[in-house]
Amino acid sequence: MIFKNFTSDEFKFFEKANRIVAETLSLLIKNVKVGMTTLELDKIAEDYILSNNARPAFKNYGSKKNPFPFTICASVNEVVVHGFANDKKLVNGDILSLDCGAEYKGFYGDSAVSCLVGDVPDDIKQLSQRTEEALFKGIAKATEGNKVYDISRAVQSYVEGFGYSVTRELVGHGIGDKLHDEPPVPNFVPLLLHRQQYPNMKLVKGLAIAIEPMVHLGAKETKTASDGWTVYTKDKKAAAHWEHTIVIDNSKPIIMTLR
Repeated sequence: MIFKNFTSDEFKFFEKANRIVAETLSLLIKNVKVGMTTLELDKIAEDYILSNNARPAFKNYGSKKNPFPFTICASVNEVVVHGFANDKKLVNGDILSLDCGAEYKGFYGDSAVSCLVGDVPDDIKQLSQRTEEALFKGIAKATEGNKVYDISRAVQSYVEGFGYSVTRELVGHGIGDKLHDEPPVPNFVPLLLHRQQYPNMKLVKGLAIAIEPMVHLGAKETKTASDGWTVYTKDKKAAAHWEHTIVIDNSKPIIMTLR
């Protein structure tokens, strides 16, 4: 989505959608603790989004046969993304990734954080911290005149330097008046045979994208659960997920979901 062709009011709607997402995540972070359930967190998120005259963007998203049933994606431990909220209590040592989207007057915001529950092992702490750092390294490359793979390379090279791996099946995306739009923004530089699927598009001023590293403590392979949504690491090792929606500017990108 390139916003230079939209009105100032439409950009304000986009800005508001992203502000609601950032505020929702800030509220959720304060409530993540041992004994809390992801279903309770989902209710907090939905209530807050609705109270701002917005709509949960993820709820009922997808095919009519199998729409996503919750406001947030709540992904615990080996679940990478798209985890279903449930009534299981969070326990000491969990890592919980929270992905949230909101739609306000036809425009979308999207962001994700990883939260540490109680006392978490050092390797999990480092995984989350370095995934967030990789996000900001990718964002730093999101400037006018660069290309998508500049973002991809920054993320991939940073996390693989620590022996981690990145999800190949899911990528970042354009965003604006659609939740998922062109261009795809992979967290890896695709092999030659896959570059048609992930074109190395030039970044232009006004382009809105969601950059979202999904990083595994172990191998890159994933599986999808029988619910058709939940993606988890094949080796059952922990994963982290961080995301911001940004808009390309001249020399410094604008982070729309900064908390």
